[in-house]
Amino acid sequence: MIAYVGALIAALPWVLVPGLAIARARRSRTLDEESANPPADAPRVSVIVPARDEARNIERCMRGILSSRYPGLELIVVDDHSTDSTGEIARAIAASDARARVIESPPLPDGWFGKQWACATGASIARGELICFTDADTEHSSELTTRAVNALLRRQADLLSVAGTQELRGFWERVLQPQMFFLLAMRYGSTEAIGNAKRAEDVIANGQFMLSRRDAYDAVGGHAEVRGKVAEDLALAQRFFRAGKRVTFVLGPQYLSTHMYASLAEIVRGWGKNVYAGGRDAVPREGQAFFPFALPLAPLAALWPVAALVLAIAGVLSSAWMLWASVAAAATLFWWLVLYGYTGQSRWYALTYPLGSLVLLYIVLGAIVRRDRVAWKGREYRAG
Repeated sequence: MIAYVGALIAALPWVLVPGLAIARARRSRTLDEESANPPADAPRVSVIVPARDEARNIERCMRGILSSRYPGLELIVVDDHSTDSTGEIARAIAASDARARVIESPPLPDGWFGKQWACATGASIARGELICFTDADTEHSSELTTRAVNALLRRQADLLSVAGTQELRGFWERVLQPQMFFLLAMRYGSTEAIGNAKRAEDVIANGQFMLSRRDAYDAVGGHAEVRGKVAEDLALAQRFFRAGKRVTFVLGPQYLSTHMYASLAEIVRGWGKNVYAGGRDAVPREGQAFFPFALPLAPLAALWPVAALVLAIAGVLSSAWMLWASVAAAATLFWWLVLYGYTGQSRWYALTYPLGSLVLLYIVLGAIVRRDRVAWKGREYRAG
């Protein structure tokens, strides 16, 4: 009897922790609270899109940005030496709208990541009082810029970041992307937890949409200060925080959407470059030594009850182990059912969580082995 009670108590983290993380993340603010009308004396906004080999995305991105009715908007697309038709598509669109222009990124200097160099290049010619950095794989609604500007001004923020909808189109995207974003939600919690953070390590931004006051961006040194960081959005938000600038975060699923990766290989490469080399910047200095050992714990925690249940059914483990594994696995499945339902995805994908956790473990272990060596879009870097 004592063994069974102990098994139930031991399963409590699997029962309670995901629920607490979800409850914590739900206390967030959204762009729905902001006006869709431009403010009086609306500041000029420069939207900068770094683009390297984004032929499949760039038209959707540019047309979404240019659908905005915000006055004083300029769009700068920085073609980062694309090997596909990104530049040609972007220039054709820019030719039909005077608010848009396309420039070529200069040769990449030593020590710089390509995205940071392209962002810095765009910022160097931007004329806006506000600068917005956004990824080429995003789609903007016509109200996004206006609502984001109103949010930044009302909150008296120096840097405002928006988290939108993550488009999940294929099997592997639906299996793996929720795993990654749930990890981020567990780490950072709600938008207000980020905005009210007391340590730089608890601040984050979403590089898919970052709106900054130009004077604040220049004061912190801009992208030059994070030129060797694989997660430049995280590093830039921390740079703002340490400089005494106000960083705020808001949800905007109706106004911003992103299709990050289109295949299993892209997902593995994309998160593989970020999860260790970028994730370590989210860890306080005193925890850095333990980070490589802590990083695999989340996928292992999801996989161990399933493995233990199989072993118990096979008679390798005791009935007390079976009870613990059954409760822990059932609780994990329940929370994935909740998450998939909340995000509008088929709840059947909750059954794939062991597969997702297994691939996540593979991504994590590969990233730990590579450490600061990063490869992306035909370039190799060493993260700072």
